[in-house]
Amino acid sequence: MAGRMVVGSAALAELVRPASAPDPAGGHRVLPVRPELTGLLPNRGLRRGSTIAVGVGQPGRSGGTSLILALLAEASRAGSWCAVVGVPTFGAGAAAEAGIALDRLALVPHPGPEWPTVVAALIDGVDVVVTAVPATVSASVANRLAARARQRGSVLVPYGRWDGADVTLQVVRGVWEGLGPGRGRLRRREVTVSARGRGAAARPKEIKVWLPGDELTRVIPRATGSGSGSGRSGAGRLRVVVSAAASAPAARSRRGAFTVVGPA
Repeated sequence: MAGRMVVGSAALAELVRPASAPDPAGGHRVLPVRPELTGLLPNRGLRRGSTIAVGVGQPGRSGGTSLILALLAEASRAGSWCAVVGVPTFGAGAAAEAGIALDRLALVPHPGPEWPTVVAALIDGVDVVVTAVPATVSASVANRLAARARQRGSVLVPYGRWDGADVTLQVVRGVWEGLGPGRGRLRRREVTVSARGRGAAARPKEIKVWLPGDELTRVIPRATGSGSGSGRSGAGRLRVVVSAAASAPAARSRRGAFTVVGPA
């Protein structure tokens, strides 16, 4: 893989479609999600222009990252571009196994102090933008980004506390499966996902699912469910955007620069 340095949001412009370009999902106002998640969302999918927050919960035990993977998978399969900002632990391998197309996935692990600018640039040209929520984000900045998503028809998915989201999803309980008496390996997790929001999502809902499931995430039946299988690895190119501060020391003085890693 080859890298090159560009300045500011120009690094993103070559990765995403222009805001004026045709909608890759055919102009549909709702991007698909896996069937078992449709009951949590008022439009049974990711409505363009909406803000769907994913709660973090307890560190290391929230299941939030797995929930994000499940949310992105069907939209990505259908041809949508997705971006993940400020989540350095987001794994490309796990994304591919979940069915996310790596050649339509932009990663910005460390956006730095220009976080609002990076997220705004991605909203302009990416269908679904996931972003970790900085502790210092102000209500005015959050409101501007949500308004930009409404204007551009992007789906904003804040990962963390976000007041005013249309829907907030959170893993509230989880139990791992796979360990036997003294042996075995963790295979998947039975989780309860809650949804609360405003308007059509004002009534709280809960479902139980496997994260990850056999190959896809599965709704857990009332009786004890089991299954086995292997996920498919995704084909395509991984395009990674990282802050200059994480690259060569000489680049650290260039504020607003990004390293774009892609095929030579």
